[in-house]
Amino acid sequence: MENTQNKLNLIFGDVGLGVHGPDHEYLFSYDKKGLESIRIDGREWLLEHVKPIFWRATTDNDRGAGFPQKVASWLGADLFQTGSVKTIWVDQQILELPLPPVNNKYNGDESAQEVAILYEYQLPVQPQTKVEILYQVNAIGQLKVKAHYFGQKGLPELPVFGVRFMIPTLTNRFIYTGLSGETYPDRKQGGQFGTYHVQGIPVTPYLIPQDNGVHMETQTVTLERTSTKNNVEPVVHPFELTVRKTKQPFAFSCLPYTAAELENATHQEELPLPRKTVLSILGSVRGVGGIDSWGAEVLPDYRISGEIDHEFEFMLE
Repeated sequence: MENTQNKLNLIFGDVGLGVHGPDHEYLFSYDKKGLESIRIDGREWLLEHVKPIFWRATTDNDRGAGFPQKVASWLGADLFQTGSVKTIWVDQQILELPLPPVNNKYNGDESAQEVAILYEYQLPVQPQTKVEILYQVNAIGQLKVKAHYFGQKGLPELPVFGVRFMIPTLTNRFIYTGLSGETYPDRKQGGQFGTYHVQGIPVTPYLIPQDNGVHMETQTVTLERTSTKNNVEPVVHPFELTVRKTKQPFAFSCLPYTAAELENATHQEELPLPRKTVLSILGSVRGVGGIDSWGAEVLPDYRISGEIDHEFEFMLE
């Protein structure tokens, strides 16, 4: 019988590894140190490379407790981390890193059932530590992402630990299965489990911009767009990207701003014009507190220790 099994086509370029299937393309960059491009049915889903995140915009309660001053090194880690490709597997066999001239031995006809690539990110904190992100692409185009933070004794608590996808245009709506409304680890008792449709990308209009829009205990989230960066490309039907839980539910936020943009604005009118979508998939989220806003700390159960390991994973479809 004819073998009709799906295959991934591999392109070993000078600056990246291309992984192609029937309707999906991934580009794993060597020089930009991360997953740089996701194209599904020919439409691009990334504005810049995927990266681990450690900072969430500080809240009124955070500021009242002096939390930003205690953990400011994580803002530096978020902005100035450095990454490198550590290991590449093709069908579970380790490859020599295919930088020039090693990649000259490939002719463009290579294929595989599964490809995995591991990135290591060194963080500018003291004591030093790192994060690893492992990507695994299977033959039907699903992408599993696993992020691992390595704890070190003496490091301050983390505001958040997650993975950020910067999407080129605004999302029309997102649909998620999880807890209703905005929820945080210490603010989720009122959330009702279900499937919810959210139009646009709402931002809570706090007087001073701060972190908002987190959704806990998420099973899936699907983003829907009808626009691309290509002004001459007609988009007739909405197109979608879905993130699905694997082992454990995750948290997420879907906003038109990065944490740094929210942090930098002292009033709503200082926020930039919304042009993009920032999807943050979160494995660990610090609580928001609220016992009072002039010094009370978040309760211990809702903090993220910087001294122990943290790991989470999810599937992108």
